[in-house]
Amino acid sequence: MNPHRIRKPVDEFDETPSRYPSQFPPSSDGKNPFVLIVGAGIGGLFLAILLERAGIPYQVFERATEVKALGSVLGINANILPVFDQLGLYEEFEKIALPLQSVDLRYGDNSPIAKLDVDYKSLLGYNYMMFARPKMYDFFLSKVPAERIHFGKKVMSILQNRDGAMIRCSDGTTYHGDILVGADGAYSAVRQSLFKQLQEKSMLPTGDTKELNKGYTCLVGTTNSLSPEKYPIVTKSISEQYQFVVQGTSYTWSLFNVPENRLCYVVVQQYASSEEVEEDTFRNCEWGPERSGSLIEKVKDFLLPFGSGTLGDLIDETPRDRISRVFLENKLFETWTHGRTVLIGDAVHKLLPSGAQGAVCAMQDAVILANCLYDLKSLKHESIEEALQDYKQQRYPHVKFQEDNSNSNATLFFGQTMTEKCIRYIVFNLLPKSLMTKAVVRVSSYRPQATFLPLAPNRGSGPVLPQKPSWRYEKEQKLKREAQKRASAEEQDASIGSLPISL
Repeated sequence: MNPHRIRKPVDEFDETPSRYPSQFPPSSDGKNPFVLIVGAGIGGLFLAILLERAGIPYQVFERATEVKALGSVLGINANILPVFDQLGLYEEFEKIALPLQSVDLRYGDNSPIAKLDVDYKSLLGYNYMMFARPKMYDFFLSKVPAERIHFGKKVMSILQNRDGAMIRCSDGTTYHGDILVGADGAYSAVRQSLFKQLQEKSMLPTGDTKELNKGYTCLVGTTNSLSPEKYPIVTKSISEQYQFVVQGTSYTWSLFNVPENRLCYVVVQQYASSEEVEEDTFRNCEWGPERSGSLIEKVKDFLLPFGSGTLGDLIDETPRDRISRVFLENKLFETWTHGRTVLIGDAVHKLLPSGAQGAVCAMQDAVILANCLYDLKSLKHESIEEALQDYKQQRYPHVKFQEDNSNSNATLFFGQTMTEKCIRYIVFNLLPKSLMTKAVVRVSSYRPQATFLPLAPNRGSGPVLPQKPSWRYEKEQKLKREAQKRASAEEQDASIGSLPISL
């Protein structure tokens, strides 16, 4: 039986350190913390990959009973790709992605608004890579040992005290460890349980009691492999993005080509008011195909940027269980951690996709959290709290910047009001291109790496922000160099001692 699994009813535990201390044993090796990761999404799996490399024990718990290939397109860039280099994953990742060449902004009738071209490779050292979300999920899942992931584990509640943390699942099982990570998405069960406990003690900031902001709804899908004769774009070795503003409606939508002759589409509907949000009856908090039909009927006649086809043709080429409709929420929580519990990804910051940084931010969270856990001074409660607070302090200002950036981009790419249309015209038609380039360089200057691994060199010409080094890694490298120096000296002495003596 897993030594980190217990079956005591959760009611038997409280936060009194002296009561049941044996129910929260120390880490399995006495040096590194045992980490419970709730959520096997992109952020949770990337954290698992990093902890595996760092030698930190962990287990992943996912509420879904099986892997679901849902979602549409994702893009990642120099903000996280250096870590792929560190992990030796970059070349393999390139096989499931295409470099983004341009963004072609048009009205719904295909009349032009603007075309954006940025040479990401020369500026940043990495292309902006586009891929189907299910492919990235499968890629990450293949890098985590199967025995470390438990499916069908819906977390009902959490508990923590000075000696450990515990989760209780819907099947009656309970698991415990030194640190609990909530990587379970925008409707995080870990966050909800933690916030409920904090609110009962009047410890939760007022802003964290409010619901996520819902200003948009979104339909996403990835087609089957398409005929190159009918859709020549699918044969291209680069990815092209078409962004449409459908005049006279509340809709915008985008289209991308990705590997395996597939197309990804994203349709965004902007709500006119909070009342309209409330009137929308669907409250689907999962990525899933439910309740997509009504929206499909409204958007199926949107024109494609090539030939005479429509979006409906692509929807017909997409299995219905791979079409999802979700709210596009945005919210940055103030409470990231308390005690031994910490949140990453959408569980603590839900960003609009207009900034194309949601997945990147989740992976950056995983990188910084792994760094902080690697540098734990001890397994004492105070040391763990200090490390988790350090994680928030390192990440919060950068996530805040990306939140502001995504909100601004929403005006440019999704906005349908007269004011938003004027702003879009000014930005894309009157401002010099150099400002766009400077903005890309600025956004990409934050590139955190795993400080417990050799750092990847800066490939591009743009600046890179410094990051906090690992005291433990530097100490280990110093000891390694000293050991190598001693071994070399001993080898040299042995070589001299073996020489023949001349009389």
